[in-house]
Amino acid sequence: MTKVTMKDIANLAGVSKTTVSMVLNKKNINVSETTKNKILKIAEELNYIPNNVARSLSTNKSETIGIIIPDITNPFFSEIARAIEDTASKLNYNVIFCNTDNDNEKEKKYVKLLISKLVDGVIFITGSGNDESLDILDNNNIPLVLVDRDIEKKKNYCGVYTLNEQGVIDGVNYLLRKGKKKIAFVTGAKELRISRQRIEGYKKIMLENNIYDEGLIFESDFTIEGGMQSTEKIINSRNDIQAIFYSNDIMAFGGIKVLIRKGYNIPEDISIIGFDNIKISDFMEPELTTIGQPIYEIGKIACELLVNVINKKVYNRQIYLKTKLIIRGTT
Repeated sequence: MTKVTMKDIANLAGVSKTTVSMVLNKKNINVSETTKNKILKIAEELNYIPNNVARSLSTNKSETIGIIIPDITNPFFSEIARAIEDTASKLNYNVIFCNTDNDNEKEKKYVKLLISKLVDGVIFITGSGNDESLDILDNNNIPLVLVDRDIEKKKNYCGVYTLNEQGVIDGVNYLLRKGKKKIAFVTGAKELRISRQRIEGYKKIMLENNIYDEGLIFESDFTIEGGMQSTEKIINSRNDIQAIFYSNDIMAFGGIKVLIRKGYNIPEDISIIGFDNIKISDFMEPELTTIGQPIYEIGKIACELLVNVINKKVYNRQIYLKTKLIIRGTT
């Protein structure tokens, strides 16, 4: 079966192909409501699918945006992606998702793919902290908004972030009020600026209380496996730990699994705090105390911001959202 074309619709409607094009592209033309409705009905009955590539070449807009995320299996990113898709749909934009697995080469590959698909803009969450992909987007004049993870680069890109340092300070302060002083901190990969921001929050508050110990910082990655491996290191190297602060929730889940298997009681033996407040953190047992990020709001604002950048209404705007300490059963 051949693809339905505007010419097919024009023949059935008894009008010109130009008239069909004007109606389907919602151009203001002098066409009666009867003719317009007839064209739209025929297009629907034939399941007509417009050639968006051709249309984007003529209008210079594809009404499509790209989303680059580092790990779709991490609920934090999938929840952000859902918020972006919901918002894009309301703004009449389509979405192309790209998952990079924190791989710099894969990241560049997807950036080039999105450019070839003539996307109007890109929402970008880096997995590597590398700026090569940004250079490619810059060189092709693609509007972009950074989310969650900013990149140390001279150009000020539009971005939506949370106050990571303050979030960690709030969490450590809470543990100190609970009488915990030996607090291990599990960070993500240090090449990511977000990891360094969270370490700075931990270091700052521990120094203020004269209890900072470099040996209490353990580097890992933002995965369940990373949480498990770092927790093994903590309990094998230290026997004085009163609490563990993980840089995201899924690392905390991995850590809890290891601790329970080793016979620890949570929070009686060791208190646990995560960072993100992904939806599943409220369904764990015990429920996870965490530093909550406004995840859906981050995605929604990022999408709205990108559309404004595409329409040249906004330039170089950075938005920082507050975190919130959410106290549950692990502390």
